[in-house]
Amino acid sequence: MTKPVGGLLGRIDRAAGGLAADLGLYLISAVFALVTALTSTLLPHRAWGSIAAWGYLAATLLVLTQLLLRRGPLATDRFRAGLAWLTWAAVALLPLVIEAVQRAGGRTDRAQEEVLVVEAMGKSLLEHGTPYLSRADIAALPIDEQLMVYRPYQPGMAIFGLPRALAGDHWWTDARIWFAITAVATLSIAVAILRPSYPFPVRAIQAATVLPVTALTLATGGDDIPVLTLCLLALALAATDRFGWAGVAAGVAAAAKLFAFPVVAVLAVLALVAGRGCRMLPFAVGLPVLALVPPLLVNADSLVENVLRFPLGHGLVTSPAQSPFPGYLIAQNLPGGRILAAALLVGAALAIGWRLLRRPPRDAGTAALFCGWGLLAAILLMPTTRFGYLLYPVAFLLWIPALRPAVAQQTHRFFRPTA
Repeated sequence: MTKPVGGLLGRIDRAAGGLAADLGLYLISAVFALVTALTSTLLPHRAWGSIAAWGYLAATLLVLTQLLLRRGPLATDRFRAGLAWLTWAAVALLPLVIEAVQRAGGRTDRAQEEVLVVEAMGKSLLEHGTPYLSRADIAALPIDEQLMVYRPYQPGMAIFGLPRALAGDHWWTDARIWFAITAVATLSIAVAILRPSYPFPVRAIQAATVLPVTALTLATGGDDIPVLTLCLLALALAATDRFGWAGVAAGVAAAAKLFAFPVVAVLAVLALVAGRGCRMLPFAVGLPVLALVPPLLVNADSLVENVLRFPLGHGLVTSPAQSPFPGYLIAQNLPGGRILAAALLVGAALAIGWRLLRRPPRDAGTAALFCGWGLLAAILLMPTTRFGYLLYPVAFLLWIPALRPAVAQQTHRFFRPTA
């Protein structure tokens, strides 16, 4: 096991064998879900909150029972990890299935827009060979319909929309079902890979499953969750010297969403330092490039319009991703704010890149540290962003302790000991 985290946060994390922090997490999450159910203006979010609040409340009561039976089997890390998995099923997977069934039954308010966008990508890929519409095709539509036909994802995201395109409108063809299946599979594999050196990484499991920002995202929209879990799997694979498979996982994630590219970059540096670049790079770089080939051959401009122009604010309409982070506030309220925000974002990227090259990561935990802080800086400084994107840096940072024990057993193979 790694050395426990010190300082105030470490003491809070270890209080009552970790149960005190568990209690706080589930109790605060229950309150968040209840407030969401009562006050959210987004109907899918309200539906999630009305179900998830009960799951979080049940978890809170179970943790209280654990605290009363501190010396019994319920107080073990095994039970805490199992409770996290069960809570995920109650607060994310169950609401997801209920909303998908209700949507298949005719409810039009049981999915966020990104679900419809991903499913439209699958249909377009099947019918036209590209997930994207061209700028001219978008301009020909009424202005109030143009936003929903923009598809600012990498081509690989269209795979999750293929079930509905092939089999029609059923609850099991909802893109969120396939997001969830991918997330469950990849996260289970990642935890199993780390098990020999870290059998029950409770905080890591909680970060990827039961945090409200993660559970809510999966149940109502979900496109970020498989990307996140694929990146976590890539880090776990790298931590155990499976760099080839780490490249596959990271490459698949990057083929679906741009948020995975910083992870690919950091893992590429780690692989090169470890002498494993030839194993990882062909997959980590090749798979995203391969995914771009069909849309480039069919209509390169439509790819550029959706994946580059629209996210950068140069589409026919602007993105609704507007959370009050510094980059957005600067872009909206200062003269030349968009340019200034972009300059700050580039400056932060250069600073992190410089440190990455000067002091490259020598284990997967340090790679996760770079990914976490780098993505946090990007999210805070992007002119258009969402609060929900914070699930990426939070998960990466909380996975660090789980990743370091696994790599510690193998570090001596690749690196000279450091003081």
